[in-house]
Amino acid sequence: MEEELRVRLNDHQVSKVFPVKPKSTAKPVSKSETPESRYWSSFKNHSIPNLVSSVSALAFSPVHPYSLAVAHSATVSLFSSHSLSSSRRFSFRDVVSSVCFRSDGALFAACDLSGVVQVFDIKERMALRTLRSHSAPARFVKYPFQDKLHLVSGGDDGVVKYWDVAGATVISDLLGHKDYVRCGDFSPVNDSMLVTGSYDHTVKVWDTRVDKSKWIAEINHGLPVEDVVYLPSGGMIATAGGNSVKVWDLIGGGKMVCSMESHNKTVTSLCVGRLESAESRLVSVALDGYMKVFDYGRAKVTYSMRFPAPLMSLGLSPDGSTRVIGGSNGMVFAGKKKLRDVVEEKKSLSLWSVRSQVDETRRRALRPTYFRYFQRGQSEKPSEEDYLVKEKKGLKLTRHDKLLKKFRHKEALVSVLEEKKPANVVAVMEELVARRKLMKCVSNMEEGELGMLLGFLQRYCTVQRYSGLLMGLTKKVLETRAEDIKGKTEFTGLLRNLKREVNQEIRIQQSLLEIQGVIAPLMRIAGRS
Repeated sequence: MEEELRVRLNDHQVSKVFPVKPKSTAKPVSKSETPESRYWSSFKNHSIPNLVSSVSALAFSPVHPYSLAVAHSATVSLFSSHSLSSSRRFSFRDVVSSVCFRSDGALFAACDLSGVVQVFDIKERMALRTLRSHSAPARFVKYPFQDKLHLVSGGDDGVVKYWDVAGATVISDLLGHKDYVRCGDFSPVNDSMLVTGSYDHTVKVWDTRVDKSKWIAEINHGLPVEDVVYLPSGGMIATAGGNSVKVWDLIGGGKMVCSMESHNKTVTSLCVGRLESAESRLVSVALDGYMKVFDYGRAKVTYSMRFPAPLMSLGLSPDGSTRVIGGSNGMVFAGKKKLRDVVEEKKSLSLWSVRSQVDETRRRALRPTYFRYFQRGQSEKPSEEDYLVKEKKGLKLTRHDKLLKKFRHKEALVSVLEEKKPANVVAVMEELVARRKLMKCVSNMEEGELGMLLGFLQRYCTVQRYSGLLMGLTKKVLETRAEDIKGKTEFTGLLRNLKREVNQEIRIQQSLLEIQGVIAPLMRIAGRS
C-alpha cells in the first residue's frame, strides 16, 4: 500500500509554478512631525566662540534690539541678538552667578560669589552702584518687570534682600529660608510680589509691602530648588529641583497642577517661551544635556532635543527669534530664526494654530480659583451658568456741574443761565452762596452776561418758589452794578419790566394783607364761640 502511494506521488507532475517573492524588511514607523516640533527645530545653529568656563547665567534685554548678556567666569559679555557677535565685556572680582536687565534695557545688574551686587550702565560702560550686604556668595539678582528703582538678591547666607538701588541701601531683609537661596523671580502682574527658591526644598512667596519681612505662602518642592519662574498669567509658578519640574497654582492655595520628570539628571534652568500661536511653553534644560519643551496646559512634553554637554542656563529672546543655551564646558548653543520667518509666523495663522487656540480656550475654562478669573475685561462674554448683575449707569454731569467741579464759578453761572431752566439756575446760585462766590461772579459779569441775569430776575423774582433767594439777589445786583446799568439803553426795557413786576407784586401783597385784616377778627370770633 505504501509503495503504491509512493509511486503515485512520484508520477504526479506539477502543472504550474508560482514564484514567491521574499518579504521586504519592515520599516520602522516614524512619528509624524507636529507643527510645534517644526517650530523648535526651525532654529538654525549659530556658532559662538567657546567661552572656556561654564556659562552660569543668560539674560535677554526686554527692549529692542534685545541684547544678550552671558555670564561666564568673572566676566559678563554682551552679544547682539541679531548677529550674535560680542560687543562689550564687563569684569568682576569673582565668578558671576546671575545677571538681569532692567525693564528699559539701559542698565543690568549682576552678582558674584563674593556677595557683591553691581549695577552697570550699558551705554557708558561703568558701574553705577555697588551693593554690599551679603555675608556669603550671592546666587541670584532680579529686577521687577516695571519698577526701575528696586531689585532683589539672594545668596548662600539664606537671606533675600530687597534693595533701593538709588540709595544703595537694603529696604528689608526677607528672612525665612533655612538653606542656600539659589533663585527667584518677580510676578509679571505685580512688582511687589516675588518668589524665591532654596536648597531647603521650599519656595516662598513674598510681598514687599508686608511688614516684618514675613512670607505670605510656602510651597514644598520636595527636593533642593534650582530655579523658579512665574508663568505669564501671574497666578502660577514653575519650580525645578532634582530631575523634576512642577507647576503650582498660587491662586488656588499653592496646589500642584502637574509634574514633569522626563529628565535623568538635575534640572538647572527654566524659561517661558511663546509659540507663533501665542501659546506659552515651559522650557527646561538639565545636566543630562537635554532641552525639554513642556506644555503645562496638557501636562505633557511636546519637544525634546539633545546637546553634547551638560546644560547650565537657558534664554529665549522676547521676539522669539533667538534661543541660547549655556553649557558647563563654556560652549554656547545658539539657535536663530530668520527675521523673515518670524514676521511671517506672526502674520500667518495656520489651521493648526486656530485649532490649538480653540482647544486652549476650551481647556482653560475660567474658574473662581484662577487668577485670570479676576482679570476679565468688560468685553468678556458671560457663559450660560453666569448670573448677570446689571450695573447702574453712571450719572452724566451737565456742563455747569463740570464747571463747578473745576471751580470755574462765573462760567458755570453763565452756562446755566443759557439753558433757561429756572430750577437749575436757582440750584447753581444756592451752591455759589454756600461757596460765598455768588456776588463775586455777579461783579465780574460782562454786559451781555449781566443782561441775561437781569432778564432771569425779571421773570422769576416774583415766583413764590424762588422769591426768597431772587428778591434779595435782585436788590444786591442793582446796588453793586448800578453804575454799569444806569444810562444803558439795552437795560432800560429790563429795568422797566422789573419795576412793573415788583409793583404788581407789592399790590398783590397789599391786597392779601387787607383780606387777612378782614378775616382775622372773624376767625377770632368764630374761635370764641
